[in-house]
Amino acid sequence: MKALIRDIYNTAHEFVRTFGAFQLFFLRLLRYSPRVLMRRPRLVVKQVYNAGALSLVIIMVCGFFVGGVLGLQAYANLARFNAEDSVGTVVALALIKELGPVITALLFAGRAGTALSSEIGLMKATDQLSAMEMMAVNPVRRVLVPRFLGGVIAMPFLVAIFTCIGLFGAHVVAIDLLSVDVGAFWQQMQLSVDIDDIHEGVIKSFVFGVVASLFAVWEGYNAVPTAEGVGRATTRTVVISAIAVLILDFMITAVML
Repeated sequence: MKALIRDIYNTAHEFVRTFGAFQLFFLRLLRYSPRVLMRRPRLVVKQVYNAGALSLVIIMVCGFFVGGVLGLQAYANLARFNAEDSVGTVVALALIKELGPVITALLFAGRAGTALSSEIGLMKATDQLSAMEMMAVNPVRRVLVPRFLGGVIAMPFLVAIFTCIGLFGAHVVAIDLLSVDVGAFWQQMQLSVDIDDIHEGVIKSFVFGVVASLFAVWEGYNAVPTAEGVGRATTRTVVISAIAVLILDFMITAVML
């Protein structure tokens, strides 16, 4: 019994300690972010390219086929009620409010998040971060903050591209393959989607960008400086980011409704 209580106490103590360290880490990133944006914008632009531009292929391919599948499913179900003209509305709302931000965040965590985590973890394993500290260079400000900001800035653009390509995929499937009227497709979409729906998608994309980038740099910076430790940090980045994105998606949706 004593051993069980001791294990529970140690687990709770470790959780509280890690959570506190995570909060302090996040505050350090926020503290240095304005200075890095003003004094070293080239570093941020480079990381926006690494996190965003290099992820465009997987984002566009997945967006097209997700939109196509949504078009097929929406048509198959709406045809039962002779409401095929509403396919565009269903696809647009699903992509803008839910699937666009969520799937993009998951793809971002799997591609860019793992790259950030493994890169930072490798820098730690090879003592590059320690060498920066020896030269009086702050590794948080020089290495972590630009990568964090790059992910945060790139995510809304990736979500917008994913959504647009998804709408194009739904257009191809519904109009070219299923012969839905093109005027009704887009008119119903324009009448049903309002600015609040777009705001919800933008808010989610920004929040998910912060979460995915934050966990990536956190896991990389705190990785055990071994090959196995870097691999575990990369795995934890994907798992924790995916769980956090889905939980936050539910919370934001509940608040927005």
